[in-house]
This record gives sequence, C-alpha cells and structure tokens, in this order.
Amino acid sequence: MPKPDSTSETALETLLKARIAASGPIALADYMATCLLHPAHGYYTTRDPLGRAGDFVTAPEISQMFGELLGLCLAQAWVDQGAPPRFILAELGPGRGTLMADLLRATRAVPGFHAAAGLHLVEASPSLRNAQQVALAGFSVTWADSIEALPDDAPLFLIANEFFDALPIRQFTRHIDGWCETIVGVAQGALAKGYAAPLALPALAHRLDDTKPGDVVETRPEATPILARIGAQITAHGGAALIIDYGNWRSRGDTLQALRNHSFADPFAAAGHADLTAHVDFEALAQAAHPALATGLTDQGALLARLGIGARAERLSRNLTGASLENHLAATQRLTRPEEMGSLFKALALYAAHSPAPPGFD
Repeated sequence: MPKPDSTSETALETLLKARIAASGPIALADYMATCLLHPAHGYYTTRDPLGRAGDFVTAPEISQMFGELLGLCLAQAWVDQGAPPRFILAELGPGRGTLMADLLRATRAVPGFHAAAGLHLVEASPSLRNAQQVALAGFSVTWADSIEALPDDAPLFLIANEFFDALPIRQFTRHIDGWCETIVGVAQGALAKGYAAPLALPALAHRLDDTKPGDVVETRPEATPILARIGAQITAHGGAALIIDYGNWRSRGDTLQALRNHSFADPFAAAGHADLTAHVDFEALAQAAHPALATGLTDQGALLARLGIGARAERLSRNLTGASLENHLAATQRLTRPEEMGSLFKALALYAAHSPAPPGFD
C-alpha cells in the first residue's frame, strides 16, 4: 500500500478530525485503537507491518532460535505438569506465524505434545491471518478474534510476544489537583495531544507514593480482562503463559511511540500508517492474572541464555559459512546483547500454584 508523504493527510486523519470537530477531543486509548484497528483504514487491518518491507522486525523474524527455545520451554512445562492429554496451545498476536511454526518444529520430537495440542491463534488482522495460514500449512488451526473465544475447559499453554505493547493505553499526568488524562484534539490543522482537566482517580491512588506532580503513569484497560482470563484458566486447569515484551515492572513516564519505515515517527502524524505502541507495565499484568502465580521479570537475553541459545547457536553455525554465518551470529547477538534486544525486552511467566515455574524462569 502506498504511504503518504510528510505533507499529505491520510484518510484516517480526515475522519478523526471530522469526529473531533463534531464531538470534541478523544482519549488517547480511543485514538490508538482507531489508528491500529479501524476496519477500513487501521494500521493492522490494512497491511503486513513486519519485516524489511514493513515498519518493524520482531524476534521470531530475526532468528528461528527464538521460537524454538520458547517452544521447548512450553513443552517442558507441559511435561512437568504430567503431560495432560488435551490442552490449548495459543498465541496472542502471532504475526506471520513464524514463532508458532518454529515452536511446532522444535517440539515435534516431544512425545505426545502435538497430538494433545489444540492450536488456537488470536489475531485481528486479516492480512496476518493469511500469512499465518501459509506458515502453518499442514496444521489444524483455529483463529479467534479475542481470547474469550478460546476453549476454557482444558490446560492453557500460551505465548504472547510483543502483543501487549500494542494494546491502547490511557495516559495520566499527575497534577497538584489530581490526574490529567492525555487526549487528542486538533491544533493548527493537525492532530495533537492535549490534557483534560485534573480529576481525582481512586484507581491511581496507589501511585501517589511513587510519583510527583509532572510524572506520567500509563494504564492498559484492555489487558486486565485478558490476563484475568489467562490466570483463571491456568489456575483451574493448569498450563503456563510466556509473555515477552518491552517495558518494566511498573509504569512511569510517557512511553507512547510510533514506528514507520523502521524509524521513530510522530505518533500523531500519518494516522493509520504507523505502528503505535507503549511500554508494558508487567506489574499490572501479574496482578491482573491473580490467582495464577507470576515469576519475577527477567531480561530476554538472560532467559534465552538459560534456555540454551548458546548451544543452539553453535549447533546451527556448524554448516554455515560466509555471509550466512555472519548473519546468524549477528542475529544471535541482536536477540541477546544488552545493548540490543537482550535488556530492552523482558519476559514474565504465569503458572499455577501446584506447578513448577517454566524452565528458564525458576
């Protein structure tokens, strides 16, 4: 799809400006949801955003080792829980299906794992569903629009890589008289952020001790019911969930960002043509999943090291030479080095009280 130049107005910008003119500024969460998922002009509904031709690259697209190691981690958790004869294997926001394809290839030698798994993908993008169908040809896949559509009567083994960062956020700036929510309006003919009048918000009362006027706190309302469903199913039936994303244990600061053509962009320009994300508050995710247990937060690089990426990288390198070897080594470093994805991305696991933590997290 052609991308507009810096001076043109996207179709979604036109619609948003008309809506704001008629009804007033909208909440940031509403703006994000519209930009990403508008049925005709939304970012995820109109394109494949991944890879060199897209706007960003995720870990599964960098190296097969990422999906392989996480797949073996889930498979071992399944074995540790007695290898239940039926379970739900689910991925939230599975991209092109690359991670799941690598996961399934790595686990095909685990006795009984594939036979017991019911494969479910939660995906909103029609174009990405098509890519997933190609990547997972030969497997029986059920697609769902939301996690509520997943079967809830069996153990749940779930993975979510760079899923929660794309859920819309509400953003609040502390004021001496309460909290001012970030809103989106029109200024000088362009979409621009502003602030609502300060309000006392009981839901943010617990943040008064670690913030001061001027500090920014972000919440993710759509994540709460998703984690509640995951936590309830794991507690009732067993299973585990692996969540990998960028963020920290507790939200602080304005982390909204836009990516376009592999570069950072203005989040309020070219609506519908840039990926909008924000850092994940892992503490909030863990709390929402209660009574399922949550591990501590670990760096992606440390987790992959514990899962054996060094040995796997060495094994894959044996038959590589020249540019192929250089690319393989560069991919390994990109996934694990602290200055690249190794420390930026974090991992959290959820599991039931009667089960051990998944390997790599304990």
